[in-house]
Amino acid sequence: MAGEGEVIACHTLEVWNEKVKEANESKKLIVIDFTASWCPPCRFIAPVFADMAKKFTNVYFFKIDVDELQAVAQEFKVEAMPTFVFMKEGNIVDRVVGAAKDEIHEKLMKHGGLVASA
Repeated sequence: MAGEGEVIACHTLEVWNEKVKEANESKKLIVIDFTASWCPPCRFIAPVFADMAKKFTNVYFFKIDVDELQAVAQEFKVEAMPTFVFMKEGNIVDRVVGAAKDEIHEKLMKHGGLVASA
C-alpha cells in the first residue's frame, strides 16, 4: 500500500483490484479520482488532490486514468472527468463531478476524513 499522504495511481486492473481490496479491508474512507490526461480540469485539480492526500492521512486516495482502466470507470458509472467517488467498505457513499475542490473537501469531512495535525 502507498504510504500515508500519497495518491495511489493504478495503471492495471490487477493493481487496482489488489489495492482497493486492501483499502476496503482497512474500513477507512476511500476517494477515487477518475481522471484523463487530456482533461484540463483534471490537470488543474491533480495537485489539489495530492495536497488533500497529505492532509487527510486517514483516507486512501486513488487515481484512475479512464483511458487506461475503462472497465473500472464503467463499473463506477463515470461519465465526466474528473469524477471523485467516495467509498467505505466497498460501498459508494458519495460522489463529486467536476474539479470542485471545496465540495471534495466538504465530502471528505462529512464521511470521516480527519485532517492531520500540522
